Amino acid sequence: MTKPQPNFTAATGNTPPTPAITSTDQRKKRRETQTTILSLDGDILCTIFAFLNMFDLVRCSLVCKFWNAILESRSLREFYEKKLLKDSSSSSGFTKKSLRVILGEVAMEQHRLALQCGAFHVDQWKGHSTAVSQCRMKMGTVVTGVGDKVIRLWSLDCYKCEEEYFVPDTLPLVDFDFDESKIVGLIGSRLCIWRRNGKRSVFPSLEGKFITGSCMRYFDPEAMVGCDDGAVRVFDMYSRRCSQIIRMHSAPITCLCLSEDQLILSGSTSGNITISDPSSVQKVARLRSSDFRGIKTLCLKPSSQLLFAGSAVGYTYCWDMRTRKLLWEKRVSPNVVYSLQHMQNDKSTLAVGGIDGILRFVNQNDGNIVSSCIMENKLCATYQSHSGSIRRARGKRLPEDTYLNIDAIPTNSRPSITCLAVGMKKIVTTHNARDIRLWKLKDKNICTL
Repeated sequence: MTKPQPNFTAATGNTPPTPAITSTDQRKKRRETQTTILSLDGDILCTIFAFLNMFDLVRCSLVCKFWNAILESRSLREFYEKKLLKDSSSSSGFTKKSLRVILGEVAMEQHRLALQCGAFHVDQWKGHSTAVSQCRMKMGTVVTGVGDKVIRLWSLDCYKCEEEYFVPDTLPLVDFDFDESKIVGLIGSRLCIWRRNGKRSVFPSLEGKFITGSCMRYFDPEAMVGCDDGAVRVFDMYSRRCSQIIRMHSAPITCLCLSEDQLILSGSTSGNITISDPSSVQKVARLRSSDFRGIKTLCLKPSSQLLFAGSAVGYTYCWDMRTRKLLWEKRVSPNVVYSLQHMQNDKSTLAVGGIDGILRFVNQNDGNIVSSCIMENKLCATYQSHSGSIRRARGKRLPEDTYLNIDAIPTNSRPSITCLAVGMKKIVTTHNARDIRLWKLKDKNICTL
C-alpha cells in the first residue's frame, strides 16, 4: 500500500503553493473548536432529558427557548404521559395542559413533600459582624439586614456575598425589601433607595411630620410605611414626596402587606387587621382576631386570595379576602409568631417561625401542624466558602403525636426565628444573631423517571 502524497494547488505567478487540507488537519481543527451543550441537536437532548426527574426538567425548561421547545415536543410529552399516568385510567387531564404546567405541578408536589416529611440539613454561616433580624428571598437571591449598618445580598449557590449596601451612620435600618434593580429601606423616619448600580438616595426629612415607622412595603412607584400613630404614609419613590396619609388604626401598626390590586393590609398591636384602598383613601374592611396582644406578621396568597397572620401569643389565622370570613385559627406555638411565609404557587404548606425557635410547617387548608423542625447540636461537616466557614448540621423532625416539651430542647438548637423566607425546597432564617441559616430539604419520594 503506497503512502498517499499530499496534494497542492497550482501556483500562479510568484504565489507559493498552498497545501490542501488533509483529514488530519480537519480532525485537529475539530479538536480546537470548542463544543458546548448547545451544540447538541434535539434528538440527543431528548435522550438526555429522558433520564432526568421532573424537578430537574423544570429547571432545564428555563435555560433557553431551544430547550423549552424540546421539552414541549410531542415525543417527550408522550414519554412522560406514560410515566406519570401509568397507574391512571385516563390521560385527559394531562393532554389539556402544557408539559411545562405539568412539570410545575410536579415540582410543587415535591416541594410539599420536602417541607412536610423529607430529610434535611442546615447550613450556617456568619453573615454579619453584628446581629441581624430580617431576610428576604427572590429567585434564589437572599438579602439580609436590620441590626447591622450594612445590607448584604447573597447567592445561595456558593454562600457568596454578591453586593453590600451601607446604611447612613446616624439612622437605624427598620425594614426593607428588594427587586432586581433596587433595595428600598426604612431608616429611622426616612426612606432610602439603594440602586443596584451603586447609587443611594435618602428621602429628605419631613420636619417631624413622619412619625417613627415600624414596617414598610412597596409597589412601584409607591412605598407604604406603617407608623406608630396608626397611620400608613404613602410615598412616591421618584418625586420623594408623601402623597397620602391613611388612618388605619388607633394603635401602632406592626406589619404590612400589599395585594396585587394595591389594597393595603395592616396589622396592629390591638390585634385587628385593616384593609384600605389608597385610591379612595377609605377603609374597605376590618378583620378581628382573638388576640388582643397584637398581630406580628402578615402574608397574602394572591392566587387564592387567602390572608395568613401570626399573633403575639402563638396563633395563626387564615381569612378569605373575597368574603372577609375567618376560615380557621390555630395556636401553633406557646409564644410569639414572628414570621410566616409560603412559596407563591404553593397551595399546601405554610412555614412558621417565632420566639421558641422551632420551624413549623402548617397545612394552609386547616391550620394543623404537619411537621416541626430543629437543628441538631452536633455538626456533621465544616467547609470553607466565599463567606468563610460553613457549618453543617443534620436536621431533626420532632414527633407530632406526643406533647412537645419545648423546655427540654436545648436553646442552641432553637434560637428565636425573627424572620424566614421560603424558596424551592429551602428555608432561610435569621435569629437576631450574626449567623444566617439555610435549611435544605429533600422530598421523601423523588420521582426518578
